[in-house]
Amino acid sequence: MGCGQCGSGGCGGCSRMDVWNWLAEIPLSPYDKPFDIVEVSFNNGSRKDFYRNTTRHSFEKGDMVTVEGMNGFDVGMVSLTGELVKLQMKKKRVADTPDLKKILRRATADDLAKMEASKKREKEVLIRSRAIARNMGLEMKLTEVEIQADGKKATFYYTADERVDFRELIKVYASEFRVKVEMRQIGARQESAKVGGIGTCGRELCCSTWLSDFKSVSTTAARYQNLSINQAKLSGQCGRLKCCLNYELDTYLDALKDFPEDADVLQTASGPALLQKRDIFKNLMWYAYEHNPTKPYALTIERVKEILELNRQGIAVEELKPVEDLPAKGKAEEHEFVDVVGQISLKSLEKSSKRRKQKQKKSQQPQQQKKRNNP
Repeated sequence: MGCGQCGSGGCGGCSRMDVWNWLAEIPLSPYDKPFDIVEVSFNNGSRKDFYRNTTRHSFEKGDMVTVEGMNGFDVGMVSLTGELVKLQMKKKRVADTPDLKKILRRATADDLAKMEASKKREKEVLIRSRAIARNMGLEMKLTEVEIQADGKKATFYYTADERVDFRELIKVYASEFRVKVEMRQIGARQESAKVGGIGTCGRELCCSTWLSDFKSVSTTAARYQNLSINQAKLSGQCGRLKCCLNYELDTYLDALKDFPEDADVLQTASGPALLQKRDIFKNLMWYAYEHNPTKPYALTIERVKEILELNRQGIAVEELKPVEDLPAKGKAEEHEFVDVVGQISLKSLEKSSKRRKQKQKKSQQPQQQKKRNNP
């Protein structure tokens, strides 16, 4: 799904192809050679791989190159070069071995024409492949089809809840589309990244623009941030918990370090007071008595620590001493409205309505005369 900033319908996101090479300006040692492995992206950044540059050309970001493919060649765009590629390979656990595929040449006009022809087939192949899988009764959902630039291989990305036996399906696809078939299963988060969409925040999905590592998200992150455990509100387009729940989690954990532990119950003369919630932004803790849970009291962290120290000594405080002058919960601001009655002139509207009525009368007069003449 394209965004409104770049104006491209098939970019899959503005920032998917953007990479900031912060090692580009660092000079190399006179005895070192430039790193000969280049990162190449395919299908508008949805897939990236590493290739060894055995040619005599020096490639920069954005150059179109022809690389080794499955029994043929493929065409991609250079997305990263230099020393930063080493860190990317280490991050993705790709070993620098002699078996690494190579860059064949700089993409020619013929290579680009073949790639465009293959890309035009992908939508038709996806629709037809979904119909075939449905007719065979397979419980799987095809998300995307990526055809190699030379048209000899097609990769089918799918999601499935259970194991799928697609041995017969591969034979049907191979005979129907005349390509070498590769089936690749992906998760729900990878599916939403390929499809794209708009999140509840109003922005394009993080997974379809810049997010590439999908870390596990649990409801514990929502509890630390005092969010209600509502599955509908906490779930993203993929049906899983939103990845953005982890973005500010470290900040909340650092803020919670100032709050005392084992402060769920405070012993007072009026009875035990139970902890209701922690207000991290105001550094307050809300307590309520068991006999009156609808009336919470806001206490500062210092006051809670003082009460806990007295409780350890076996002393029950007489009162909680809540913070005063707190705004009432749910109290809306009072807005002042200006009386503008009589300040707006409606004469123009009255004139237009009179003109309409006069036109309607003129149009009705000939019809009435015809009826009189032809009784």
